[in-house]
Amino acid sequence: MSSKNLSEELFKPRFKHPETSSLVRRQHHATPDVHSALDGDSQRGWYRMLNKLMWTWRGLTPQEISEVLARIAISNVEHTDETLLDTVIGFRGGNWHFEWCRQAGIWQQKALEATDDSEAGDYWLHAAHLYSVAAYPYIKGDELADQAQTLANRAYEEATQRLPGELKSLTFAITGGSPVSGFLHIPPDVEAPYPTVLFCGALDSLQSDHYRLFHDYLAPRGIAMLTIDVPSVGNSVKWTLNQDTSFLHQQVLRDLKNVPWVDHTRVAAFGYRFGANVAVRLAYLESQRLRGVACLGPIVHALLTQPALQDEIPDMYMDMLASRLGMATASDGALRTELNRYSLKTQGLLGRRTPTPMLSGYWQNDLFSPEEESKLIANSSSDGKALLIPVKPMMASFDKALNEICDWLEKRLKR
Repeated sequence: MSSKNLSEELFKPRFKHPETSSLVRRQHHATPDVHSALDGDSQRGWYRMLNKLMWTWRGLTPQEISEVLARIAISNVEHTDETLLDTVIGFRGGNWHFEWCRQAGIWQQKALEATDDSEAGDYWLHAAHLYSVAAYPYIKGDELADQAQTLANRAYEEATQRLPGELKSLTFAITGGSPVSGFLHIPPDVEAPYPTVLFCGALDSLQSDHYRLFHDYLAPRGIAMLTIDVPSVGNSVKWTLNQDTSFLHQQVLRDLKNVPWVDHTRVAAFGYRFGANVAVRLAYLESQRLRGVACLGPIVHALLTQPALQDEIPDMYMDMLASRLGMATASDGALRTELNRYSLKTQGLLGRRTPTPMLSGYWQNDLFSPEEESKLIANSSSDGKALLIPVKPMMASFDKALNEICDWLEKRLKR
């Protein structure tokens, strides 16, 4: 990237861009407060769910998060909804994209000025995480979010060139449309070809968000990680999400025999939230190519089929689902009908036995993924396991769960 300070160009006030909360034209309504380990908290006065735990886990500091949110909260310029703090219209002070991109620009400049490669890599990675939050929740048609996603991916590539291990950007041809690109993270001090985890992220995350999962959990076990964005977001934005949720990942999985760094006979999938829908689908359709499938807080049936659960989900999350499904102007009734078709139980998969080993981690009272969801996954496998994750202490429980899941994956990949 250019060594020029980009702030002059990036942060010019612009007012023609649509504001995020106005892009999906559903009837918004009040919902109970939601507190979720993976999705964050809904708070009165904010359109977006504030996912401080995961943002901190990725590498941002609580102080920095609070400072950016405070800059957004004190803005008194025009809002789409004067009751919602993060709906400032235009790319200017107080706008969600503007403030997070401005913060990312500070770290990008530090990276450009750093003389130590490792230090520069850490700064680039920090900037990538901030740009990703700037784009959140990645609603289609959000031009400022699209720009922030591009900056996140560029910063991520700069970071991983300087950090331990190696990153390879791979492009896969996809039948019937545009190719997709993914990142292959290679563990240091291990000889190729590598046992590999195909990571399937949530609908409200980018593939550049998961470096810590690789660095702290998979790389020490000698396992590579391949990330592919789910259809409709990030590098897969040109693909519309449909009921065949695993379409892109399935073609990538089949093409791994042509990737010399990957041991295509030792591949597992790991998905969280809606990414688990992709991973579990692969457990049925590609059982001969997968050593195992791990899930975290999966969305595979209940939320997709139960209107009572959907009514408790914050507007931002339902807007995101409507956007991903190409139903930004559809009624709630039409959206509910369409979501039902994404249930893996409705599709006739879950409930049938698959030979693919499957593990599913869950939290009690998780609105997005009830306990029964994970037990259904475990009971549908000839070698299944449901893993209860304690709610508190939150960070320690999350770390312990990821270690248990990665131990489980390692056992199946290396036997």
